[in-house]
Amino acid sequence: MIYLNFIFGTLAILSFALLLWQFLAAKKFPLHQKIAGSNFSPAISILKPLKGCDETTSDSLESWLKQNYAGQIQILFGVADASDAVCKIVGELLQKFPQVDAQLVICPENLGTNAKVSTLVQLEKLAKHDLVLVSDADVRVPTDFFSNAVAALHDEKVGLVNCFYRLANPATAAMQWEVVAINADFWSQVLQSQTLKPLDFALGAVMLTRRKILGEIGGFKSFVNSLADDYQLGNRIAKKNYRIELCPIVVECWEPKKNWHDIWKHQLRWARTIRVCQPLPYFFSILSNATLWPVMWLAVVEFVRPELIVFFTEYRGNIEANGFCCPTALAALPIFLLLRIIVAQNLQRRYAINHQPSTINRAAPFWLVPVKDLLQAAIWFCAFTGNTVEWRGRKMKLRRDGTLE
Repeated sequence: MIYLNFIFGTLAILSFALLLWQFLAAKKFPLHQKIAGSNFSPAISILKPLKGCDETTSDSLESWLKQNYAGQIQILFGVADASDAVCKIVGELLQKFPQVDAQLVICPENLGTNAKVSTLVQLEKLAKHDLVLVSDADVRVPTDFFSNAVAALHDEKVGLVNCFYRLANPATAAMQWEVVAINADFWSQVLQSQTLKPLDFALGAVMLTRRKILGEIGGFKSFVNSLADDYQLGNRIAKKNYRIELCPIVVECWEPKKNWHDIWKHQLRWARTIRVCQPLPYFFSILSNATLWPVMWLAVVEFVRPELIVFFTEYRGNIEANGFCCPTALAALPIFLLLRIIVAQNLQRRYAINHQPSTINRAAPFWLVPVKDLLQAAIWFCAFTGNTVEWRGRKMKLRRDGTLE
């Protein structure tokens, strides 16, 4: 029992050190930095798999049709069912922008358990251009996005370009919990990971690669049964000795209103997916929880206080055994929590710079930062207690190799 004070005190200090490392890695990244001007404008085919819609879908899709880009653009909107409500929205946008080479493609074939990748396989056959960009339906981009995204592909050794994304419309308290997870922690943790090794995965909001490279990895059909299609695409490209680059431009994700249950399912799906893809890093990721370990330290100190008093009274003489640990833990907890909140709020504000006025640019309430950390600890635990995920209304079993059943 005596050693628990030392162990949890060390873990609390370690979590703070990891938080500081995460903050410094994020500070060095040229976030929002745009290309001043470039004559590099290769033609791009954009693949947009769609299913369903909400009040934000039209504006999100329209942002791709309004690009200020010198090169040729082809946009393929893919949907599995012609009766899907999103087809009407796409039809209206095609009439509004007749000058854009864009079309709605019905992709009825069910080629595997991942419906999104099944649609991508069918769209891939219709792509005209050498560069292929994949993006989710809820992603919204600035008008100069393409000019900035293609810049890294000047280098033939770059196999894939992706970018960070931020949750732009946290309409509920539950969504603001996810704001802390995405707009503060996720992007800075990715950059922290990059200080140890080159990226070997992709971020799924926007992924830009070459058709030649897609052919080298077997195309989208090679992972049509995998849940983490973004991880699989990036990982397979990295294994071909190509670099994965991060574009400094941050895109926006616009989502319908979600409650706590919805966000919990979303976070649990992510957690179990990451656990399968990168089991060892995910297992040790709990060490960076800068709220959990200080709280655990204080809780352990309170629990073992009687044993410490007895020990120091009997074997160390008449000293203040209570003073050995309790004041230290009690003083450390508010300091750790304050620093954790300051870092999270700072990262959120940096992430929101240069975004559209319609987005919610304020940071999530400060009290949600420790709440998010404690809920994330529960998510981490639950990630190891099952293999079932719910995705797009379907319950699936996640196998050890990352494929779905």
